[in-house]
Amino acid sequence: MKIGIFDSGLGGLIIARAIRKAMPEYDYVYFGDTKRLPYGNKSHEAVFEFTKEAVDYLFRKENCAIVIIACNTASARALRQIQNTPSLILPLGKGEMPKAEGARKVLGVLIPAAEEASQYKRVGILATLGTVASDTFPIEIKKISKKTKVFQNPAPMLVPLIEEGENTLAKPFLVKYLRPFANKKLDALVLGCTHYPILKKEIKKIVPKNIKVISQDEIIPKKLKEYLERHIEISSKLSRNRNMKILVTDKTQNMDYLVKKWFGKSKVSLL
Repeated sequence: MKIGIFDSGLGGLIIARAIRKAMPEYDYVYFGDTKRLPYGNKSHEAVFEFTKEAVDYLFRKENCAIVIIACNTASARALRQIQNTPSLILPLGKGEMPKAEGARKVLGVLIPAAEEASQYKRVGILATLGTVASDTFPIEIKKISKKTKVFQNPAPMLVPLIEEGENTLAKPFLVKYLRPFANKKLDALVLGCTHYPILKKEIKKIVPKNIKVISQDEIIPKKLKEYLERHIEISSKLSRNRNMKILVTDKTQNMDYLVKKWFGKSKVSLL
């Protein structure tokens, strides 16, 4: 069985690359819903349906034992509901009743970032409209540290620009989106979208050097590795052939370039 990684577009490839670097022995399947991105401006219902379809595909068609939702909007708006959908996470054979020990696992990327952010007193969240509107980051951070003050600002144009490979055009928008944090005396800034690490260098040039930039590609691999070490019932099912499969719902202009750059000979297949 494989590790599945799902995102609305290219951003999750950054997470996939980081996970694969940390644990190269496993087999991976990446699913990018590039046809329907960005998710950040979609309704709660739409995000749930799109995410449910992708997770279901990875479980039933690609034989994944665990799926990482590498999309903060989907993690914020769909993860809990999917985790509470037994028909999706509990595989059934003919005439079988669902058994908890046979459950497949679905994990998100938002909680690990919130855990990291809770270590700081004043935290900024740069994210999509959907993630900001959900208030999931402030809620999860406050569960861990009530003393942490959280400030959010949406950055709606970044994902479309990143998907098109227009990093240079994104810089003026970065300045605009980061400006509201200027007088907040931040200790840390969370890149609350898995696309944003592509602009990590540009972001670090704009924010003061004393601000810790929390990027999920630096957090998720370690968290997943620890999770698999704790859950032998999952890790024991995983095949170890070092394969990487990349599936997308639509080929974007920038896709082949990034896949070649990050995954070498891996090919992109259309669903």
